[in-house]
Amino acid sequence: MCAPEALVNASMKKGVDKRAMSVLSAGHLFTDVNQGAVAALVPFLVAERGLSLAAAGTLVLAATLSSSIVQPLFGYFSDKMPLASLMPLGLMLGGIGIALVGVAPSYPLILLCTVISGLGVAAFHPESARFANYVSGSSENRARGMSFFSVGGNAGFALGPVLTTPLVLYFGLPGSLFLALPALFMGLILFQELPRLLTFRPEAVEAGGKEISAQPEQWGAFARMVAVVTMRSFLYFGLVTFVAQYYIEVLGSSAALANAALSVMLFAGAAGTLALGPVADRVGRRTVLAGSMLVLAPLIYAFTLSGPLSGMLVLALIGAATVGTFGVTVVMGQEYLPGRIGVAAGITLGLSIGIGGLGAPFLGVIADNYGLPTMVLTLAALPLVGLALALTLPRAMGAHPKA
Repeated sequence: MCAPEALVNASMKKGVDKRAMSVLSAGHLFTDVNQGAVAALVPFLVAERGLSLAAAGTLVLAATLSSSIVQPLFGYFSDKMPLASLMPLGLMLGGIGIALVGVAPSYPLILLCTVISGLGVAAFHPESARFANYVSGSSENRARGMSFFSVGGNAGFALGPVLTTPLVLYFGLPGSLFLALPALFMGLILFQELPRLLTFRPEAVEAGGKEISAQPEQWGAFARMVAVVTMRSFLYFGLVTFVAQYYIEVLGSSAALANAALSVMLFAGAAGTLALGPVADRVGRRTVLAGSMLVLAPLIYAFTLSGPLSGMLVLALIGAATVGTFGVTVVMGQEYLPGRIGVAAGITLGLSIGIGGLGAPFLGVIADNYGLPTMVLTLAALPLVGLALALTLPRAMGAHPKA
């Protein structure tokens, strides 16, 4: 049942609306499960369908392009004509597309299903980030609220392989069909919650108008912030791609310990996301973003000097500092472009992160030619570039005096 608008407005003044944000974060989780499932399906498709490694890589690239690179387009159209139903529809489309990958009879159809799933993921993110902005209440709570929203995506991406692998091991590739069930279930919940979520929209948008703000758009600052996010994304995907291999080849660890180290980094990233949001609300967005860039370079260097167990502790700190600012930068982007919060979310959640993913092959070339330790040291230079850019960002933006 839809809550009375007066009660909703009162909750906005107090802070983040927990029920609404929980629904949005859960939707984010179930959407990004589909992204995490792609990498888990690839080895089975190679083994059972005889896909070449090039074809498998093309699937991953197609998933990245369709789910990330096109997000600003969805954000642009949602700014022109807000459509809240994109959230449940995108979630459902993402789940159905990935579910059909395992039963598609030919490679072109497998590729098509992967792209369809990616487009569903892309459709969900800008509109859901818009509502996460709305239900966060005042500017003083916005980074905290967006971090709670973002951690759902972090968890979903990590859970994708956890859910997909046992299903395919037990049922074969048709086991991917079960991935449609959580997406459909969560999509129905989102449809049910839409009337309540819509009460958080500003009156101008509610009347069918465009997002209007008295604050000027700061495209220069936004572009520099996106460059920082891109540096962070290069670093993130480089670590996700090569940390396990580093443990095996350089530290002489088992595959089990190598995967455990990667899991430690990812889960610490989720914890960092929840922790740094409230900190950013208290001390300022730019301060937290610049601080994360500042500590990452020495932490990565320390990782190259660490053994397997001490390396896990360092990786936990690296994960918290890297992933912990995901929600913060979404808020920064929306405050730099207050009249285009869909575009801002599409770029910070999609485009810049997708570009970061495309950098992994270049890091692989460095690892092949100069070794994994040199590649990891190369990663340490990226946050230094990010720090220099972050320090050029304005201290104040939007309504937040500390940002």
